[in-house]
Amino acid sequence: MSQSVRRQVLNAFKKLHRTRQYVFHGDERALLAGRQKINESFQQNRNETNAEEIQKMIQLAVDVDHELRTNIIQAQKKNDDVYELRITPGITRLDNVVFNPDAVIEPPRRRKGDKTTECCGGAAMAALEADVNSRKK
Repeated sequence: MSQSVRRQVLNAFKKLHRTRQYVFHGDERALLAGRQKINESFQQNRNETNAEEIQKMIQLAVDVDHELRTNIIQAQKKNDDVYELRITPGITRLDNVVFNPDAVIEPPRRRKGDKTTECCGGAAMAALEADVNSRKK
């Protein structure tokens, strides 16, 4: 493995650990589980020599880092029905859409060849069954 690839792997490893400490700050159980998972994953792939596979794994580490920083929030129970959220500045926030209870929801359209709904009001199937029954007699 070249020195630049080795450096990229080490940087990804360190960055994941820094992200783990940032995202799970104050949660000892999550910090320990994250540490074990990161170390286990890197140790498992320690002897990989294929440069293409190593680059894929580095990209996976970068993607995981991004997901942790942008999508993980912490909630801590304060009272019976009260939770305190720890939302970091990098968290992706989406607009809440208020549900309209008066909205008209259209039934889904039937697909061609859909066997769950009867075609032609069942007339074709009734005619076929009548023909089959008449031949049996």
